[in-house]
Amino acid sequence: MDIRAPEQLYNPYRIFSREQWARLRDDTPMTLEPGEFDRLRSLHDRLDIKEVEDIYLPLSRLLSIYVDSMQRLYYAQRQFLGIQDRKVPYIIGIAGSVAGGKSTTARVLQALLARWSPRPKVDLVTTDGFLHPNAVLERLGLIQKKGFPASYDLPLLLSFLSDIKAGRRPVRAPVYSHLTYDIIPNEWVEIDRPDILIFEGINVLQTGRLPRDGKAVPVVSDFFDFSVYIDADEAVLREWYIRRFLTLRDTAFHDPRSYFHRYAPLSDEEATATALAIWERTNLANLEENILPTRPRATLILKKGADHVVETVALRRLWHSGPPPACSPSARGSASGGPADRPQGYGSAWWYRCRRAAASGCP
Repeated sequence: MDIRAPEQLYNPYRIFSREQWARLRDDTPMTLEPGEFDRLRSLHDRLDIKEVEDIYLPLSRLLSIYVDSMQRLYYAQRQFLGIQDRKVPYIIGIAGSVAGGKSTTARVLQALLARWSPRPKVDLVTTDGFLHPNAVLERLGLIQKKGFPASYDLPLLLSFLSDIKAGRRPVRAPVYSHLTYDIIPNEWVEIDRPDILIFEGINVLQTGRLPRDGKAVPVVSDFFDFSVYIDADEAVLREWYIRRFLTLRDTAFHDPRSYFHRYAPLSDEEATATALAIWERTNLANLEENILPTRPRATLILKKGADHVVETVALRRLWHSGPPPACSPSARGSASGGPADRPQGYGSAWWYRCRRAAASGCP
């Protein structure tokens, strides 16, 4: 997986095979129960203990390091400025195509991160709730472009993320129904100062227009501290979408309240043709024009194969030209305690730092 533009001489990402990435789990414990996998995975996606152990536990370990580093920077800046600020949530964005498995990744990360020690509050919000209602999209001529950037209430979405980052409480997000394919009127979910917010949607890494007057033009990803892009080849995504459509035809579409109820009587051949037409008219166009171009903006890219298994992982490099600081973990060597006596996950990087600082006399 090479993310470079033709003129780039370096790759801004470190590329890991599945086997290489799995080894980075170290001793991160499995905190999910066997019965949870079916609840966490999306329709036709694949999730088993092997996938969690090889892909998501190393990612959980990496995120614990990133969150810990951001917390230390936040407190250092607050001390430098001599101010008392509200708690600032850490926001993780998850992007990628329709049918790519974003929801599975978001739910698995929420479950794993919420079991770090101490137990942080981890909330999950999708961008679906920030779509314009169907009546508005019909009026604007955008109903066939649902999911394109213009179909979202961007001011409302940005206001939500701004309030989250400002530590306001509670912050409300609209609720979307996948049955009626529309916003549910007068229904909200309240987000009350989480430690971590996972924000999932197909276009969350979109950029905006450049300002001509030098004033800020905020975009959704401005509020992210870490971002993940779920990647797969177009032919694979198309096949997944068609298979999902056929399954929904046999299940959810039979509900008279379903927006897609008219597709329930279709034969396999008719349903396949319909799904392919929707894919090419809407989802493929959105992928090529708006989603795939944002892939190089992600912190981490998970590339899936046709069997839904992550095959390669790309992690954006952190550039550093000098040796590690004197009190950094790499400069001080191993902690004296073993895995049995150190807390896992959230806060474990802080624990390492305390142990090593005490042993070496570092401040």
